[in-house]
Amino acid sequence: MTTDSGSGGAAGRGMGFILLVALANAGGVIAFLPLLSLLLPVKIAEIAGEARIGLFTATVIAGALAASIANIAFGWASDRALARGRQRRPWVVLGLILLAASFVAVALAQTPAAIILAIILFQVAVNALLSPMFAIMADEVPGAQMGLAGGLIALGSPLASAVGALMIALGLAGAGAQLGFVFAAVLICVVPLLRVPARPAAPASGGAPARLLGRDLAIAWTARLLVQIAGNVLSLYLVYYFVSIDPDLSAAQQVGPIGQLMTIAYLLPLPVAILLGRWSDRIGQRKPFLLGAATLAAIGLLGLALARDWSIAAPAFALYAMGSSVFLSIHSGFAMQLLPSAQNRGRDLGLINLTNTLPALLGPALAWALATPHDFGPVMLLLAALTLIGGALVLGIRQQR
Repeated sequence: MTTDSGSGGAAGRGMGFILLVALANAGGVIAFLPLLSLLLPVKIAEIAGEARIGLFTATVIAGALAASIANIAFGWASDRALARGRQRRPWVVLGLILLAASFVAVALAQTPAAIILAIILFQVAVNALLSPMFAIMADEVPGAQMGLAGGLIALGSPLASAVGALMIALGLAGAGAQLGFVFAAVLICVVPLLRVPARPAAPASGGAPARLLGRDLAIAWTARLLVQIAGNVLSLYLVYYFVSIDPDLSAAQQVGPIGQLMTIAYLLPLPVAILLGRWSDRIGQRKPFLLGAATLAAIGLLGLALARDWSIAAPAFALYAMGSSVFLSIHSGFAMQLLPSAQNRGRDLGLINLTNTLPALLGPALAWALATPHDFGPVMLLLAALTLIGGALVLGIRQQR
C-alpha cells in the first residue's frame, strides 16, 4: 500500500470521521498547550523567581529531548503492531494512561529537579498519545481529503486555548484540580475516535518515486521546522513576553488575559484554514497557500518585535496566529502525502514530528541568547526572518503543487 497523493483512489471517509480525527487531534493539543503555555510558566516562576527563564529553558529542553525520542519510538511501535495485524488505537490508550500519571507528577513537583523529571514524563506521555494518532490520520484519510482534514486540525489550538481560559475562569484551586480538568477535556476529545473501527484508505494509483518523495519531504520538513521555531518560542514564552512589555503585572496576573487572547487568536484562523484547505483540495495546489500564510505570520512577528504595549502586541499576535495556524494545518496534510512508505508511517511521522520537538531545543536557546526578561524584540525579529524563509522553501517541492 502506498500513500494517497492524488485523488485518493477511494470514495473517501465521511465528514463525521474527519471531524472525529480533528477532535482527537484537538485533544492532543489540549494535553500540552494549557500546561506548557499557562500553568508551567507560573509554576516555575513560583519555584525559581528571578531565575525563572533559566529553569524554564532547562525544563523545556529536557522535555524536548524526551519528546523527540518518544514520538519516533511510539510511531515505530504502532507500525510494528499494524504489520502484525493489530491496530494503532491501543497505543493511544497507553498514551492517555501515561498522561494521567505525568499530570500527577507535575502537580506534586516542588523543586527544580522534580519539575524537570515531571516534564520529561509528560513529554513521553504526550508523544505516546500523538504519534499513533497522527498515523491513524495518514492511514485512514485519503489524499483527496487531506486539505480538509488538515484545515480542521486548526481546531486544536483554539479549543485548547478555550479549555485553558475556562480552567482559569473557573478559579480551580491548585495545579492538581487544573490538570484534572485538562485531562477530562482530553478524554472527551480522544475517546470517540478510539471507538471507530479502523478502515485504511484505498491506495492511490501510480505515485511519485520514493527518491523524489524523500527529497520533497526533506524540504517540507525543513520549511515546517523553521516556521515552528517561532511557534515554540511564543507558546512557551508568551507569558514572559507580555510581562516584558507590561511589567506592572506579574506572570500570574497576566495568565488570565493571555488565555483569553490565545482563545480568540487561535479561533479566528479556524474557518480560514478549513476554507483554504478545502480550496487546496479542489484546485490541487497547496504551495501558494503555504507561502502566503508564512508571510502573514512573519508580519505578525515583526509587529511583536516592535510592540511596546498590549494595544499593538495583541493584534500582532493574532496576525501571527492566523498565518501560523493556516500554514501548519495545510502543511500537515501536505507532508502526509509525501510519505514514501505506507508501512513506516508511524516512524516517518515521528521524524516529521522532529519539526515540533527540535524547535523546543532551538527556540529556548534563541530566547536564552537574544531575549531578556525586559526585551524580546531581537528574538522576534529573527523568528520573523526564519518564518519567511520557511514559507519560501515550499516552492522548491516538485512532487506537489
